[in-house]
Amino acid sequence: MQETMIAVIGGSGIYDIDGLENSAWVTVETPWGPPSDQILTGQLGGVKMAFLPRHRRGHVLSPTDIPHKANIDALKRLGVTDVVAVSACGSFREEYAPGDFVIVDQFIDRSFDRDRSFFGTGCVAHVSLAHPTCSRLSKACITAAQSTGITVHRGGTYMCMEGPQFSTLAESKLYRDVWGCDVIGMTNMPEAKLAREAELCYASIAMVSDYDSWHPDHGDVEVSDIISTLWANASKGRALITALPALLGSQRVACEQKCDRALDNAIMTAPNNRDAGLLAKLDAVAGRVLP
Repeated sequence: MQETMIAVIGGSGIYDIDGLENSAWVTVETPWGPPSDQILTGQLGGVKMAFLPRHRRGHVLSPTDIPHKANIDALKRLGVTDVVAVSACGSFREEYAPGDFVIVDQFIDRSFDRDRSFFGTGCVAHVSLAHPTCSRLSKACITAAQSTGITVHRGGTYMCMEGPQFSTLAESKLYRDVWGCDVIGMTNMPEAKLAREAELCYASIAMVSDYDSWHPDHGDVEVSDIISTLWANASKGRALITALPALLGSQRVACEQKCDRALDNAIMTAPNNRDAGLLAKLDAVAGRVLP
């Protein structure tokens, strides 16, 4: 049985973990470059925790510039087992109101200027993303949200756009009416893909900050309105996070969805054709299945 370590990747509005004991900011070096920031580590309720500011402290990095590969690799090197991604999102559903949380279970990835895999020429791998979030971890997030009085919606499709601009009205209607998306954001892809390649359980908490541009009463997304909702959501998000350790426990059983075994049959390149340089960079991400 493996020791649990929960990582929170905080997006807009979430910049720390309340009540973290023995906390320290640590620097983690990766072969993919530096992560977004140092990582805050500690314990909460007897469970190891890590916190990574996705945009760097002070919100320095744009969505396109987030070093997702370095972030996921760094968490893996620290011994993280479960990743909870928290991010601000726009809503395509009247019933998903600003201030509500959505526990995402599907994605449509429309980002286009990001490096989205640890693998490539010299070591090709294909992991399954039919179910891109971990059902066990997502259920824990739902229970934690309900226990703290948050209005939470179970399941939803997250449309990931490149940004940093918000959607045009035509785009917003396309994503909502034709593609059937529920929320829109700029950061969960390729983050979720890379977490699966690194055999980390991943759950996505979308904190609704606005109705995007489709809504007749919210046609123009104003940053000032979003920020005010962000701060209100932030305290809810921190409360949800503090409820997770008790639900997940300090000792972690194998994932029933096999997120932690995603590479069992994924690597296609024959051993004698694998690139030594790439293999060296994969030591943390794929060390379990590579010599």
